[in-house]
Amino acid sequence: MAMAPAMTTMTAAKPRPSLAALGHRRGRQLPTTSRRGAVKVAAAGVRGATRIQRLIEEEGIVLMPGCYDALSAAILQKTEFSAGFISGYALSASHLGKPDFGLLTPPEMAETARFVCAAAPRIPIIADADTGGGNALNVQRTIQDLIAAGAAGCFLEDQAWPKKCGHMRGKQAGADACFVEAPRSDDELKEIGRRTTGYRVCNMIEGGVTPLHTPEELKAMGFHLIVHPLTSLYASALAITSVLKTLKEAGSTRDQLSKLATFEEFNKLIDLESWFELEARYSKFRGTADIRSLN
Repeated sequence: MAMAPAMTTMTAAKPRPSLAALGHRRGRQLPTTSRRGAVKVAAAGVRGATRIQRLIEEEGIVLMPGCYDALSAAILQKTEFSAGFISGYALSASHLGKPDFGLLTPPEMAETARFVCAAAPRIPIIADADTGGGNALNVQRTIQDLIAAGAAGCFLEDQAWPKKCGHMRGKQAGADACFVEAPRSDDELKEIGRRTTGYRVCNMIEGGVTPLHTPEELKAMGFHLIVHPLTSLYASALAITSVLKTLKEAGSTRDQLSKLATFEEFNKLIDLESWFELEARYSKFRGTADIRSLN
């Protein structure tokens, strides 16, 4: 598959039920990144490294929260994270109001990636490409669309269709050289670190099957990219549910204002003042141009 510059592709190999089965059933070994095709990376920039590779080399371990629209991406950048991830699970919920059951399409992800990357231009964004949308040609187009949208990388999975979130029942957990989905214990996390080489990704899902750890704890186990794909989604869902329940029951939010951003706080969050300044600058320019045209 042809890959354009500056795109990191992390693939999940043929799905298998568990780490134990991956490592031991019928004598098979966990695949490693030293095997050709396990991780497809297009070289770009300094010393042939992608933006994600450079981040890992510079920081040692990268904590990557999830975002699902332009606002959550802007907040992610303002809180000074160095990278972000667009989760298919989160986007299916926010864009469609439905679970991660293979209902989201690659063009919908690419469209969201365009808005997200524009809202957080200073940090690399990795997108969830799910299974790529079909055969090899579909996958190629999916990758090209994400590159055009500004994504710095993507996750690809090899799952039985319809694909599902790796922490859901009724699916097969994907695993490859850099990403073993849904390990269920610290022992399994450590085994991944011992038995694979190259960059390793760990998914931290609140309420999922994998134990939650800090980046430093996971770094000690051998991981490099730590993804919190659903933290912002779950936090916003709880906050919205709570305040709307209050509004429904009390008819007003006047006693719950501490749970809301103020008008001024929100305007600062979206950089409203910078837009007023931009408007004033170009309004002055337009006025000058109009005067000259009359002379």
